[in-house]
Amino acid sequence: MTEYADETAHFAQNWQQQLSGAFTRTEDLCAYLQLPPGQLPAALTGPQSFALRVPLSFAASMEKGNPHDPLLRQVLPIADELLAVPGFTTDPVGDLPALAEIGVLHKYHGRVLLINTGTCAINCRYCFRRNFPYADVQLGKQKQQAALAYIAADPSISEVILSGGDPLLLNDTQLAALCRQLSQIETVKRIRIHSRLPIVLPARITDTLLDILANSGKTLVLVVHCNHPNELNPRVATALHRLKRHGITVFNQAVLLKGVNDNAPALCQLSEDLFSLGVIPYYLHLLDKVHGAAHFEVGKAEALQLLHALQTALPGYLVPKLVTEQAGAAFKQYVSELG
Repeated sequence: MTEYADETAHFAQNWQQQLSGAFTRTEDLCAYLQLPPGQLPAALTGPQSFALRVPLSFAASMEKGNPHDPLLRQVLPIADELLAVPGFTTDPVGDLPALAEIGVLHKYHGRVLLINTGTCAINCRYCFRRNFPYADVQLGKQKQQAALAYIAADPSISEVILSGGDPLLLNDTQLAALCRQLSQIETVKRIRIHSRLPIVLPARITDTLLDILANSGKTLVLVVHCNHPNELNPRVATALHRLKRHGITVFNQAVLLKGVNDNAPALCQLSEDLFSLGVIPYYLHLLDKVHGAAHFEVGKAEALQLLHALQTALPGYLVPKLVTEQAGAAFKQYVSELG
């Protein structure tokens, strides 16, 4: 068990050291949060196929002694994950049928997604790739060359999305080399990075990383993932401000989660706080129906009521698009337009 008596010393460490000290046992996380086991009767302990992983930089924003904290709910394994619920599958968005090459998902016209790593800094319990066979399909050095050749051979591909896992867990040398290789493909106009690290491990936003992103050779877009305003602590705010100052366009996508952000005040505050930090609220996703996450689902009718509340309370540019992803569809679907 890692001790966190001196949080100042922990946050003075580099991002790799902070990551290595992440909570990986439910008992340790609950002890840090001053939650006796009796307050969390549904919590799962012991080894699991989808393990607990929570950096202190995220756990420190949880309210100690509160078993219903919205950040804790996102990461705490509970017994409901073991239930088989009709309609919930291991590949809810059709990733596997979209594999064009090892590590390359080609779902939508004009853009491809690269599975650069199967590792994340935090294991979100609602993750739609929690059952994804990363060991079989993520990119290695040789497979990456085949993926880049696939992209170069298709002039319709104008955007490459780095995903995973979390692509910002690549080390600086790997990330810089990948950006350099992508910059040499003339038909690629943009590199888009999807990452939760600026939110859950803001120490990753180093001077070196900022230089790599700002000098990628292509227009670079960073999409972060923040679900609740409590995630935006001062360390996160500093990281987001630094990204903005380096000219990097930053969007946010959130997932609508029961017991986390399924209320208008939290969603309004999230949009306001993000925008104040230079981040554009972009998507609010309905839950992808992945096996093990049914207890997070918010129904479409309730989601539309929340969207109406946001439209009433906020200027249009602060209202994220309410969307859902359907396996095999040519684009994300706006929920307000569904029958």
